[in-house]
Amino acid sequence: MSNNQMGEENKKIAETLKKIKNRLLVFSGKGGVGKSTVAVNLGLALSNKNLRVGLVDVDIHGPNLAKFLGVEGRQLQSAGNDKIAPVKITDKLSLVSMAFLLQDRDTPVIWRGPLKMKLIQQFLGDVEWGELDWLIIDSPPGTGDEPLSVAQLIPATGAIIVTTPQEVSLLDSRKAINFARKLNLKIYGIIENMSGLICPHCGKKINLFKEGGGKKAAEELGLPFLGSVPIDPKIVELGDDGRPFIIHQPEAEATKAFNNIVEKVLENSKG
Repeated sequence: MSNNQMGEENKKIAETLKKIKNRLLVFSGKGGVGKSTVAVNLGLALSNKNLRVGLVDVDIHGPNLAKFLGVEGRQLQSAGNDKIAPVKITDKLSLVSMAFLLQDRDTPVIWRGPLKMKLIQQFLGDVEWGELDWLIIDSPPGTGDEPLSVAQLIPATGAIIVTTPQEVSLLDSRKAINFARKLNLKIYGIIENMSGLICPHCGKKINLFKEGGGKKAAEELGLPFLGSVPIDPKIVELGDDGRPFIIHQPEAEATKAFNNIVEKVLENSKG
């Protein structure tokens, strides 16, 4: 890419950023902690508060948000003026994902770094997001090259760390926290996902992966603890069916947890 092209791309990104009030990076120190589930349900919960929300799925090799939201077969369309229109989920929620660019869901993405970074740039600079209150960025897991490039290409105003109660996940989440601090990101807090199973028969909580580790890590590192989200089999079932969990299970404990987390995020964003 020539210097002129790079300058034009940076200009488009800067114009897009001016229209987005808050850019929230959701990431984790390791995979398998339910980061995408957290990202999509936070986006839905924010949009339910009449806020304008965009979701960007930049986990290039594992784009799951389109599946969770029931729009897996959709394609990106032109918005005119050389811009791409994000896929509308509701009047207040839009999504852009690598999933919309694949010929079929079984196609692997075998790209080198520069191609992936160019795509991420386009997700920000070439998409007609319009005026947004929140842009939620579902980042690749870990603290390596890809998350670093994402954080640099899509300059976030804050970050949320997702962990599970297991000690191995907590060790990795501490690395993620230090990673965010080195990038000078404001850390809104830590979410402990998969925090116990609510038995569908007796209603009691079963601690499959321990409990309280996320809160302990937050206290040790001087960060806000945003809350615990329990395991709910319906999250898996509805996600596989492309039906958003918090929409279809408004009274579930996990939905209440997501709504409480959003309240804390909104409060922390004012500071």
